[in-house]
Amino acid sequence: MPLRSLGPVFRMKAKALSKIGIETVEDFLFYTPLRYESNLIVSKIAETQVGETVTIQGEVTATSNVFTRRRLTIQRITIDDGTGKIDCVFFNQRFILNNIKKSDFLSAAGRVEKFGNKRTLATRHYEVLKSKEADAIHTTGLVPIYSEAGGVSSKWIRGRIKTILDLNVKIDDFIPEEIVKKNSFLNLHEAIYKIHFPKSAQEAEVARQRLSFDELFLKHAASKLRKKDWESQQKAIPFEIEKHSAKIRELIKSLPFKLTTGQIKATEDILKDLSRDVPMNRLLEGDVGSGKTVVAAIAVYSAYLNGFESAFMAPTEILANQHFATISDILEPLGVKVRLFTSSNKKQRATSDERNFDVAIGTHALVQKKVNFERLGLVVIDEQQRFGVEQRANLREKGQNPHLLTMTATPIPRTIFLTIYADLALSLLDELPKGRKKIKTWLVPENKREGAYKWIEEKIRMEKSQVFIVCPFIEPSETLTTVKAVKDEFERLAKNVFPKFKLGLLHGKMKGSEKDNAIKEFRNGKIDILVATPVIEVGIDIPSADIILIEGSERFGLAQLHQLRGRVGRGEKESFCLLFTTSNTDKTHERLSYLRTIDNGAELAEVDLKLRGPGEMFGTMQHGIPDLKIATLSDFPLMKLASEEAERILPHLDRFPELKVRIIKTNVPKISKD
Repeated sequence: MPLRSLGPVFRMKAKALSKIGIETVEDFLFYTPLRYESNLIVSKIAETQVGETVTIQGEVTATSNVFTRRRLTIQRITIDDGTGKIDCVFFNQRFILNNIKKSDFLSAAGRVEKFGNKRTLATRHYEVLKSKEADAIHTTGLVPIYSEAGGVSSKWIRGRIKTILDLNVKIDDFIPEEIVKKNSFLNLHEAIYKIHFPKSAQEAEVARQRLSFDELFLKHAASKLRKKDWESQQKAIPFEIEKHSAKIRELIKSLPFKLTTGQIKATEDILKDLSRDVPMNRLLEGDVGSGKTVVAAIAVYSAYLNGFESAFMAPTEILANQHFATISDILEPLGVKVRLFTSSNKKQRATSDERNFDVAIGTHALVQKKVNFERLGLVVIDEQQRFGVEQRANLREKGQNPHLLTMTATPIPRTIFLTIYADLALSLLDELPKGRKKIKTWLVPENKREGAYKWIEEKIRMEKSQVFIVCPFIEPSETLTTVKAVKDEFERLAKNVFPKFKLGLLHGKMKGSEKDNAIKEFRNGKIDILVATPVIEVGIDIPSADIILIEGSERFGLAQLHQLRGRVGRGEKESFCLLFTTSNTDKTHERLSYLRTIDNGAELAEVDLKLRGPGEMFGTMQHGIPDLKIATLSDFPLMKLASEEAERILPHLDRFPELKVRIIKTNVPKISKD
């Protein structure tokens, strides 16, 4: 039911509510509180003490406006509860006298203060009740506090939700009754009422458990159903792996390094998938520098040996160029034709044969109509969560059910993988190539900034060190505000801090050729210090870089700091990561200190999930994380229960048509249109 249909009060706020995802009555009822304010006891006026925060209720006996010498106004509302009288005080709120009239029954919450010889109530919240017996939802009990947006106040949301619940609007309980009874859950209507207006913290938690289960259950069921559909409906042409195993082994032997145990296991899993007539749907996860591209190159080579083309899509030109260089070095000596497709090399491609390739590597340019494939057998997507569903699907649709390998350096906590990527097979590269040295990580408070600058200056001068200096995003995306900030920092560092050295600048709003030039100069040693936004998070491989300084490190998640740290430590020199922070809180220092002792990205992601929760952890700095509104990804027992119940109910889904519709509609991030 559209929320607008409930009358003009809702229609007035429809636009603002739409911005926070509320369109229907159901959306509104599932907009759960962030927290609760406790006003459990209504105090007698005669018993109130100065300094107390209390709720009092009584009949309004007088109202007045008091004008001060400074042209301010004080509104006084006198109430009497039979044990005494007290003035409820408001400041510069003349409209209050239109809302509260003599003889009204008022409930008011605030702090008791002394004004002259009288006690007064500095009022924070109030509500006029129809009678002494009426529920006071804004001033007594556990008062729900909601996330406010677009001028919609928490009080307005609270009042309107109570109105809807009093209308007994029916919400169908789509979870099978057998699951509800088996797990002693509240029924849905009761859970919704108690999440908004609980009588105790325990009651609120029981309600949240039921609603959290529903949300996780739908996510799991949707993911499992998609996997089932993928395997039953999609048919791929199986690659002949055994026939070409000798050539694949020769490729592996020709590499200038020995594969890690994780790379060998991932390669075996991928080749096994490619030999099946069900399209591979595998996620390859590994830290920056763990060797994902090499594993992907082996998969690409197996496609080539079977007479198929491969498409390799990356989110940025920097990363596409990096993959192009790596794949070309590995495969071109074996006769594989590798081509690059990015917006920056259009002119180069216009003068050559567009079809002359075995592997097409590029950005979203690969999705364009001009890039055609004759026998696309394998699609590799790096950092897939940075692409839209449509872009990913359009690339796969250039072939007939090609195999799909997605890769990410973003550490995904186990709980998250089980929730949103349950339809994928997982290969994990959890060790770095041999010879890679541990990066020393230091937390640098503001009072040690100058000393750190002098140390960096000495390292550049004496040891020819090369340095990344990373400025945080100021806004969710790399807007002009962020670009201006990094330019200002670049100029400050060049003029005042490191005037003797050559500095370069890199940010996402630069042209592709400008980025390439900055990276090229840094790689060739013509730049000593590269000042950048987190655009360097992926795709820049500079073995000579040995120091990274991260400004505002408290703004980043531990997983992203770990990825940024991976920009150094790729050569033979001892490498360092300096985390600059202006925060003096123990909580911030404790969180950042984990980077000094933990080198594993997945482990750091788990730590961040526990310390900050998914809302903070996966804010603007992370990608592809589910839009859970009620549940928390750190509640592993509930997540496990939801997964088990979803697995059990799926074979019998036709018995529950309402549930089936809900599952199909559930928005789980997809790898493609499957």
